[in-house]
Amino acid sequence: MSEDRLEADLGLVTYNDQGLVPVIVQQWDTLEVLMMAWADEEALRRTLTTGRATYWSRSRREYWRKGDTSGHVQHVRGARLDCDGDTVLLLVDQIGVACHTGTRTCFDGRDLDPVVSSDAEPGQ
Repeated sequence: MSEDRLEADLGLVTYNDQGLVPVIVQQWDTLEVLMMAWADEEALRRTLTTGRATYWSRSRREYWRKGDTSGHVQHVRGARLDCDGDTVLLLVDQIGVACHTGTRTCFDGRDLDPVVSSDAEPGQ
């Protein structure tokens, strides 16, 4: 990726008041939602230029490249912005588990109990 293209892409991102953007991480081939993390401009720059997912830890106040300590690496396969430019969808090839609890996805085992709509017609 050229430096001009990188700067143009980063310029499309809308960061929150803390200078962060949410990153939804998805397995590139199965589309399984793995986790959500935060990135600032530098973390996103590192992700887009190295091929490895890098995030900003709000609690530790430092960058962390997924897998450096755990071995559970995320190899970048694609990245997209939502229509408002304020959320990143990161497509990865997840090696090992994604969640710090040791599960494949951070969205395991904590199902809510919503009322499920059954009478809507497709497309409504």
